[in-house]
Amino acid sequence: MARGVLLDLSGVLYDGNTVLPGAIAAVLRLRAARLPVRFLTNTTRQSKRQIVAHLQRLGFDCAADEVFTPVAAARAWLKANSHQPHLLIHPALEEDFADCRMDGPVAVVLGDAAERFSYEGLNAAFRALMAGSPLLALARNRFFRDRDGELSLDAGPFVEALEHASGIKAKLFGKPSADFFLAAAASMGLDPADLAMIGDDAESDTAGALAAGIGTAILVRSGKYRDGDEQRFQPAPSAVVDDITAACDLILAAQRD
Repeated sequence: MARGVLLDLSGVLYDGNTVLPGAIAAVLRLRAARLPVRFLTNTTRQSKRQIVAHLQRLGFDCAADEVFTPVAAARAWLKANSHQPHLLIHPALEEDFADCRMDGPVAVVLGDAAERFSYEGLNAAFRALMAGSPLLALARNRFFRDRDGELSLDAGPFVEALEHASGIKAKLFGKPSADFFLAAAASMGLDPADLAMIGDDAESDTAGALAAGIGTAILVRSGKYRDGDEQRFQPAPSAVVDDITAACDLILAAQRD
């Protein structure tokens, strides 16, 4: 029985500016059952401020401290290791790094930079890596469902390109990093085994959660889900359902048993 719930955002709760059917009601049902909720996203085309505002604008009941992005963990690493960031990120994300130190050794920080993934931008990051900088990956998802409804390249292929060229393995801060899931669990004061994760990505969301020790991981057939995803990655999801409503039905039914 889950005592808390981790929710992916895009593809589970909303698609661009459209709330997915039943999503707002599902979050309210979880809260009514006194289940703490955390919103986990690898999205790096928006700052945390923008993500929280977007959720609230769409009608979701959420607070800033309930939203987890990879940026906070990357910033903590930079501070603890006295590095300044060499940013290869989307312009909207720059505000989250505005107060980072601008002296000391350099660390390459890579997110979904969209049009900034130019040869010039990638080569500047590559040269920094070859000079000894570490590579901090905010996410390494392969693709995402874009606003036009089609799949688009995410940060992962560019992380792997720089890893291949430089021979340097990236430090990962977003899903499926175990630390990312464990930080959300710690914020609720709960054991990871007492949590359920709901996501549309069989690799980063459900397999990543289970590998991190999350007790239950439910894959929804919305967002980026493709037929057969549940068989492509291990550990396999605990359950596969049509949408967020069905996922909440499973969680709440287990509470009643």
